[in-house]
Amino acid sequence: MQYITPLLPAYPELFLLGMVCVILVVDLFVADANRIVTYALTQATLLGCLLLTYLTATTEPVTTFSDMFVDDLMADVLKLLVYLGVVVMLVYSRPYIAARGMFRGEFFVLVLFATLGMMVMISANHLLTLYLGLELLSLALYAMVALQRDSAVATEAAMKYFVLGSLASGMLLYGMSMLYGATGTLGIPQLAEIILAGGAREIVLVFALVFIVAGLGFKLGAVPFHMWVPDVYHGAPTAVTLLIGSAPKLAAFAFIMRLLVQGLGAEQLVEEWSRMLMVMAVLSLAIGNVTAIAQTNLKRMLAYSTIGHMGYVLLGILSGDLVGYGASMFYVVVYVLMNLGGFGMILLLSRGGFEAENLDDFKGLNQRSPWYAFLMLLLMFSMAGVPPTVGFYAKLAVLQAIISAGFVWLAVVAVLFSLIGAYYYLRLVKLMYFDAPADTAPIAPRGDVRLLMSANGLAVLLFGILPEPLMALCLYSIQVSL
Repeated sequence: MQYITPLLPAYPELFLLGMVCVILVVDLFVADANRIVTYALTQATLLGCLLLTYLTATTEPVTTFSDMFVDDLMADVLKLLVYLGVVVMLVYSRPYIAARGMFRGEFFVLVLFATLGMMVMISANHLLTLYLGLELLSLALYAMVALQRDSAVATEAAMKYFVLGSLASGMLLYGMSMLYGATGTLGIPQLAEIILAGGAREIVLVFALVFIVAGLGFKLGAVPFHMWVPDVYHGAPTAVTLLIGSAPKLAAFAFIMRLLVQGLGAEQLVEEWSRMLMVMAVLSLAIGNVTAIAQTNLKRMLAYSTIGHMGYVLLGILSGDLVGYGASMFYVVVYVLMNLGGFGMILLLSRGGFEAENLDDFKGLNQRSPWYAFLMLLLMFSMAGVPPTVGFYAKLAVLQAIISAGFVWLAVVAVLFSLIGAYYYLRLVKLMYFDAPADTAPIAPRGDVRLLMSANGLAVLLFGILPEPLMALCLYSIQVSL
């Protein structure tokens, strides 16, 4: 037992990797008609990871693999949310991928590899571990975008994603190499200690920061590194877009916390990267919300909406204190919840040979199904920040954090662009309730999809009425982990 105990913090990752190998072998012997076995094994793997993460959760940070891997409360909370997000994504996507010939073992294995990459990123305590997790996630997503080989649009999106993603990864790697040159270490805690002790050349650190922040900006989809987001969201199969737009944002938040806050959180550096994040946040709010108004494709509209939401996430982080970090984490969690529902509704209305991705496809939804129209209304209100939905409290928490940090003008800018953004969300509500239906096909989802979609939409309202428990969990997990 003494030989196994040191691996305890990494049990969920080891279990997931083992199950991926099992699923790969099992899938070889499963006929296409029985592919539900692979799907069930994938869901069972995620639920097993959830159980292992819960059982090994601790408020005291624990490290393993020569301090390259850390298990703390922030990691546990984010991993649990990642599992739930991927489980929901798979349930929503099942009818969609089955109708398009993607209900295959490769899809599920790539989803699990992407999940493993997210888990490694979240628990990274070393620059190499961070980079390995990021590349594992990215390579799986590139392949998933191109999984529909007969689709020219999907292939083009995959190429753009791959080329620009490789450029961003190169920037990150170059920045990390400069950090190593300046400090002589790749360990994140050691990095912080050396910088605090004044043992690193400041000019080299600033150059390293520029490359690292640029790479992080790409992974978040923040302006001016956002050029891939609309094309990839639009070109990828909607099931893959749902994955790209949800759980990886949790891992990207953990990446920022590990690298910028824990590793480069020295006072002289916080001021430097806060300025960079400030510019990216304002530009993201402006371009994301203004450009979304001109979109007629719902996936592209939600892509620009994502860019605007990432601006809010960056606002919380640049405040530079625990309250701001907690508000930013809360915002990311709420964003994932809303995005799951939004893209889930597109999947719900799509069917074989028909993609319900244009705004006109939602015309008269209230006449076809008042319940799903109501759920979509809740999701759009939440994205717009209308009370009593949880999106309002997410925005409010971030605004309070930046006002407390003395950035009142930033809060004013954020509110102004949120008001602009409310237009394109409410436009969709108007189409659903006041226009005649463009499609009269019945909406008859599977029972599991109907149940989860209803829970997803109502959760937006429930957490809006009672936001305190989730906000407190986010703040507490940040406090005990930093």
